[in-house]
Amino acid sequence: MNDIIKVNELTKIYGSTLAVDHISFDVKEGEVFGFLGPNGAGKTTTIRIMVGLTQPNSGTALINGRDVLKESVQVKKTIGLVPETSNLYGELTSLENLIYQAELFGVPKKERRTHATQLLEEFGLKEHQEKPFQALSRGLKRRLTIAAALIHNPKILFLDEPTTGLDVMSARGLRKLILDAKKKGLTIFLTTHYIPEAESLCDRIAMIVKGKIRVIDTPESIKAQVKETEILEIGLDRVTEDLKNKLLSTEGIEKILIAENRIRFHTKKLEQITSPIIKSLEQLGVKIQSINTLSPSLEDAFVKITGLDSELMKIDKPVKMGPD
Repeated sequence: MNDIIKVNELTKIYGSTLAVDHISFDVKEGEVFGFLGPNGAGKTTTIRIMVGLTQPNSGTALINGRDVLKESVQVKKTIGLVPETSNLYGELTSLENLIYQAELFGVPKKERRTHATQLLEEFGLKEHQEKPFQALSRGLKRRLTIAAALIHNPKILFLDEPTTGLDVMSARGLRKLILDAKKKGLTIFLTTHYIPEAESLCDRIAMIVKGKIRVIDTPESIKAQVKETEILEIGLDRVTEDLKNKLLSTEGIEKILIAENRIRFHTKKLEQITSPIIKSLEQLGVKIQSINTLSPSLEDAFVKITGLDSELMKIDKPVKMGPD
């Protein structure tokens, strides 16, 4: 596959903050490429540079062979952008919004309504076509915003945190729409701080922290980087606040992660640590409900590669509301 996006040494500084730190990457035509990182990692700034909304301090970005700084008008004709906050109009209906976006992008007049209606059908919005945008649920608003970004048949779709703030069912439906778009040959660049979302949607992932890319690879290859690590997962009847600190002193434990009433021990010496941990838990008066060994997950790989606590990735940005 050809590289449809090429970024080289891209850098952006805000005051004393290095928001994007000399990053380089490429995106293959037809793939879903994900930027995975916590809030404030530089994901949105990178997208803004690539779509021509923010000027970098240095570096280059080529979209479909065109320089985003020198040929921004031509670049914008080939891309669709779904920002964190919708850019649609609250008082216009779903259909009117799409037709208006089609006009802005220069879609021939005779094709606007037909294409808008087709997208409403594809995105499950046909029955909502006469409703004002402000009357739609958050999930439907997000669907319509993506449909609007596709009104001019772009080659590349940029999605900035597409499922943030959505309920589980809406987020699941939106991920299916993203995969359906990929099947049609669309190249998709998305940002997310949800590790499972990146793993399920992306062909390749760039993990970015504090403006710097730590690794770029497929989810499976990233997980393989921590294959020497073994994980012992123990389910408990309760997890007390001081339990983690008391167990960290056990020789051979590299890291402890707690999720609800499950505690995971990362180690290279599984056989050595199992008995001492069980004994310690019994002495601490907690009841063991299950014991399992696990293969490292993408979350485990993220923690090891970035040095960050995975709990940081579960913190949403405050949701910015679009037009009401």
